[in-house]
Amino acid sequence: MKASGFILRWLFAILLVLITYNPTHYSLFHWLWPFTNEQLPLKILTILVMLVIYLIFFRATFRSIGLLGIILALAVSGTLVWLFIDQGWMSVDNYTALTWILLIVIGTILGIGISWSHIRKKLTGQFDTDDVED
Repeated sequence: MKASGFILRWLFAILLVLITYNPTHYSLFHWLWPFTNEQLPLKILTILVMLVIYLIFFRATFRSIGLLGIILALAVSGTLVWLFIDQGWMSVDNYTALTWILLIVIGTILGIGISWSHIRKKLTGQFDTDDVED
């Protein structure tokens, strides 16, 4: 896998998260909330499509880096935010900045999860395979 492959997967994961929710109020969440009967079939279809895409990303992430990998990625990200706040580079009171950071962290974890088999193969030369029952 080339770097462009990882970047494309990462950008798609970030886009998925930001389409779902973002502080600009142009997101799926803001379109749906409050949930009304206006455009109901379109809303339900959109929710179902997003659930399928999230299922693919979450399943790939859990299968590739596992719960421990996700917890470690969140710990590293949380520690970085703590460092930025401790150094005065960021304020705890800036809710919007914290929201953007959290969304990018979630997207990055999903991007790493969907690309991990390729990254691991590049780093170690080992292939990941799934157990396939006959």
